[in-house]
Amino acid sequence: MEKTLEFPDVLRLIDERSTAFRAAVASAPSLDVQVPTCPEWTLFDLAQHIGEGRRDWAATVAAGPAPAKSAAEGAPAAPREREALAAWLAESTEQLLDALRKAGPDRGCWTWWETSQSPQTSGAVARHQLQQMAVHTYDAQITVGAPQPLPAEAALDGVDEFLSTCCATTSAWPHEPATVDYHATEGRSWRLMLSADGARTARLPDPGTPPAGVAVAVAGEEPGMAYASLRGTAGELVLALYDRIPVDSLKVDGERRLFDQLQAWDPDE
Repeated sequence: MEKTLEFPDVLRLIDERSTAFRAAVASAPSLDVQVPTCPEWTLFDLAQHIGEGRRDWAATVAAGPAPAKSAAEGAPAAPREREALAAWLAESTEQLLDALRKAGPDRGCWTWWETSQSPQTSGAVARHQLQQMAVHTYDAQITVGAPQPLPAEAALDGVDEFLSTCCATTSAWPHEPATVDYHATEGRSWRLMLSADGARTARLPDPGTPPAGVAVAVAGEEPGMAYASLRGTAGELVLALYDRIPVDSLKVDGERRLFDQLQAWDPDE
């Protein structure tokens, strides 16, 4: 079974996606254009979110396991002038990358995903930051009318990262127990198992094959069969998981309602 991306590759891809984000912003006719995939934001709002967010996470990584004060407090605001904004965004990315390089992948780090399957380490933060940059770069690109597919290596890690970080929880699933499979056309598959014990995810050794040691049979169902599945490229799966494209734009099999229930589920409520 393939490993997740190596730490240096994650940092390289964060840098690449950040460069692509800045290029999209630079090509926009106006910074006041609305972002279709984040309609409450203008492109400037999105750029401000990217810059301030990367600075905050740089401070968080540097602080280690203890929560850090927001780096945005007292910091210069995002400039509206194009050249200055590009330089501010580049500096924001470099602050994050510098903090991650100094920490390394295994250092403890505060995160908001305490009950997920992702560890509370700087390496896990780097993986999530890559997905934030990849998806928000897509947001910026679609805003300027030039959306590009997510890089395959980032997207393949992104499906695993989203399910492990954003879906996995010890909070009870409020519906009937179920299993949902996600199949990337690049040849990888994942299973999300939902029950009163929460949500847990596992990689499937081969598309459609249940992971070893995981019981998924229920009364009236064939053992090992998922209740629903979603199939597309890894990039399409990531964009669907982040609600950037509709689930129905991919191949859906089984109980379609499960995807609506997952989208509406807030484990913290």
